[in-house]
Amino acid sequence: MLFAKAKTDFLEYLEIEQNRSQKTIANYDHYLTRLIDFAGDIKVADIDAELIRKWRLWLNRLGTNTSDELQKTTQNYHLIALRSFLKFCAKRDVPALSADKVELARTTRKQVTFLSAEEIERLLSVPDIATVNGLRDRAILELLFSSGLRVSELVGLDKDHINLKRREFMVRGKGQKDRPIFISDDAATWLERYIDKRTDNTRPLFIRYSGQKKVDLTGNFHRLTARSVQRMVARYALMAGITKHVSPHTLRHSFATDLLMNGADLRSVQALLGHSNVATTQIYTHVTDPHLKAVHLRFHNKPASNE
Repeated sequence: MLFAKAKTDFLEYLEIEQNRSQKTIANYDHYLTRLIDFAGDIKVADIDAELIRKWRLWLNRLGTNTSDELQKTTQNYHLIALRSFLKFCAKRDVPALSADKVELARTTRKQVTFLSAEEIERLLSVPDIATVNGLRDRAILELLFSSGLRVSELVGLDKDHINLKRREFMVRGKGQKDRPIFISDDAATWLERYIDKRTDNTRPLFIRYSGQKKVDLTGNFHRLTARSVQRMVARYALMAGITKHVSPHTLRHSFATDLLMNGADLRSVQALLGHSNVATTQIYTHVTDPHLKAVHLRFHNKPASNE
């Protein structure tokens, strides 16, 4: 079987049988198409260890708009897609290389960036709440820090998703998994103020107020995009005098760090973040472990005894 045909079958399998999101399917399509870009529409059986080695070398030298080469993490996304494809082939009895022959590259874990309480306060105070745009942005910042939402989850919210009286709602995150979201009194207050200021009757919780005014058939009236939220957060961080690179995910990190520093257990934080594996949540423990801080305070730089 030719690779392009098998790839189409695999993507349809992800959509129909695995119920994967359209974004995930599009990403897998993109990564696997890169193998066709490199090797052509070869037979699936011709994908061997040597071809993958040469493809990895090609990927390693493949530049982007912002870098002369792909990051190792991005290269691994290509290999993860290929491994999933090869597992699919094995299920369908299509002769193919065993998926466990494809090893991922070693990567350096990124350092967790989070904001201090003082930086959070400065960031939240920047939006001009005298305008509907400013109210929207304040509500977004409050909600991101209060809930730990991913930016994709935030922009997908509709007004009827949120119960401001109970200050909780459900969200469907990565892997089509549902999890509860709880928000603070402050976040609920700012959301209510923003919604009360709205004069439209459209569904999205957060909308944009610039650009071409057009209503589509889904009822999405200028739903704010993830990229717009990323730019907005970065702009306000700059205005607040914060020198770190700040993104919506920084506020998610800050949410998790704040919980752990105040005594929350790791499993609860894992559930609140929607992590499938607790190992993902453990990236926060090296900056939030109160026991390590206590050990340092008790034993570091103490005067020697006079015995």
